[in-house]
Amino acid sequence: MKPTSIIILALIIFSSCKKNSDQPAVNAGLKSSLTLQFDNIAGAANVQLNTGRYTNSVGEDFTITMLQYYISNVQLTTTDGTKYAVPQDSSYFLVRESDPATQFCKLNVPLGEYRSVSFVLGVDSLRSTMDVSKRTGVLDPAATGHDDGGMYWGWNSGYIFFRMEGISSFAPADPAGLKKFRYHIGGFGGYSAPSLNNIKNITLDLSANGTAKVREGRSSNVHIMVDVLKMFNGATDVSIAANPTVMFGDYSARVAANYVQMFRHDHTEN
Repeated sequence: MKPTSIIILALIIFSSCKKNSDQPAVNAGLKSSLTLQFDNIAGAANVQLNTGRYTNSVGEDFTITMLQYYISNVQLTTTDGTKYAVPQDSSYFLVRESDPATQFCKLNVPLGEYRSVSFVLGVDSLRSTMDVSKRTGVLDPAATGHDDGGMYWGWNSGYIFFRMEGISSFAPADPAGLKKFRYHIGGFGGYSAPSLNNIKNITLDLSANGTAKVREGRSSNVHIMVDVLKMFNGATDVSIAANPTVMFGDYSARVAANYVQMFRHDHTEN
């Protein structure tokens, strides 16, 4: 072989090795950190509990005093179409506006480049009906009872998937004179209401605003905006005056059909 050919071959091999070292193989046994950050907003404004004032799609003013929801069953898809489901026991999160730390859902996933993320808004029927010993942490019914910000209906044996409460001049006054609204949305299609299933699957394409590049020793943060105004505006314009309290009932399906549109990918930090 001529000396020039040897040099060219060596350069090709070196270049190929360098390229491969920058592109870690998915499912090669190595994992690193990927975080889903849920940033709650109302239109163009950040949600500010108790102080922020907003207006819904039918012109009603409101202030939010509580906002929280379950994120579960996370699945990622790589740029080559490979799917990775986060182990279910590590895939339940309760996002609370009152607790900033809960807005960062931390995952440990195989190295690779991910083009989309899917998750459930709510708690799936299988986990909802498991023995209570298998429902710990944010799913512990005893720790997340309905009162004082809890997310479980003991009387209906089911989780509240999405809970938002607040004050509006359009809501009727309670005995204390406070004009409160309450949206507690749940229902997994079991027990006493098999037709009421408000579990929602959400998929976000990361391609336009930055794929998640999970690398060894480095973390990736997928920043997701959650616009609560979209809960009021969708296939149904939800009016606080007409429906100040929505819980376990037929109208909750309309609210759930709206809030599935709240989520959008803003950017990714790699």
